[in-house]
Amino acid sequence: MLLWLAEWLTQFHSGFGVVSYLTLRAIFSVVTALVVSLILGPVVIRKLREYQIGQAIREVGPKSHLSKAGTPTMGGVLILLSIVVSTLLWGDLENRFVWVAVLVIFFFGAIGWVDDYRKVIEKNSRGLPSRWKYFWQSVFGLIAAAYLFYSAQSPAETQLVVPFLKDVMPQLGLMFIVLTYFVVVGSSNAVNLTDGLDGLAIMPTVMVAAALGVCAYLAGNVNFADYLHIPYVAGAGELVVFCAAMVGAGIGFLWFNTYPAQVFMGDVGSLALGAALGIVAVIVRQEIVLFIMGGIFVAETVSVIVQVGSFKLTGRRVFRMAPLHHHYELKGWPEPRVIVRFWIITIILVLIGLATLKIR
Repeated sequence: MLLWLAEWLTQFHSGFGVVSYLTLRAIFSVVTALVVSLILGPVVIRKLREYQIGQAIREVGPKSHLSKAGTPTMGGVLILLSIVVSTLLWGDLENRFVWVAVLVIFFFGAIGWVDDYRKVIEKNSRGLPSRWKYFWQSVFGLIAAAYLFYSAQSPAETQLVVPFLKDVMPQLGLMFIVLTYFVVVGSSNAVNLTDGLDGLAIMPTVMVAAALGVCAYLAGNVNFADYLHIPYVAGAGELVVFCAAMVGAGIGFLWFNTYPAQVFMGDVGSLALGAALGIVAVIVRQEIVLFIMGGIFVAETVSVIVQVGSFKLTGRRVFRMAPLHHHYELKGWPEPRVIVRFWIITIILVLIGLATLKIR
């Protein structure tokens, strides 16, 4: 929106042309999302308290969590609002990738909102039944995947990039839709499973989003893409603004979500943020790199799968409790220790993921 305004104002003063620079708009996007989060945060938290939208704590979980009962939840609305406002202000609204990302985060957030609403407002402990949650995730995931496939403007947009191998980029064809579906829906649920401790999910999301922003900038620049032997995706660079908004909104939310949390993001935030990471990774052709950088999300998901599978097949549990962060809590780790160590692991994994862009 402001890009259009700046382009119009250049006829009066050439200085407004600086807004056309992608890196500058990315910086403005971070700051805008951060400021929106910090300003609206207290207002949102106060309203959530007024409407008694508080978190319900399961008695089967760690006993230390019982004190969190009643903490305002559905704070993910603050994150999504900050991201959307910042992206619409500083992004190129003629770019199809920007709209795909914005719509994905909106619709997956809507699924999470319904789930949270039923749990907190209607006092339905089941929330949105899993089959319906998965159904609507599948619907929106497949729509986004099909759109990206049929609107692709070059073969590079549907190639599979294999880390460390510069000459291995098979054309996926219709398998692109299948892969995109699993990446978007899978990452959405993975972040949702990780969101169990104060700040545990949001900071890895911020770090991965920042790294994907770097990938988007490189993939959208023909010279960098050629130098690094990665697919050049025209227009993908504009996702830097979207990723920057995720970073700013995430840091702003962390101000209120850090231990001990004043607010939780709820499913409205976690499902949307996970889907956003997935769709950006697909567009910039770095699905496998997302798997590496989001290793914490992967480990949390695998721990649940292993726990459920083991219990059904043998009647035994592999972990004291799943997802994985609860296992370490029950081993005696204080909550802040679990959180910070998972953050440290994410930093290492993000650096490894970025290194794969060069080591080919």
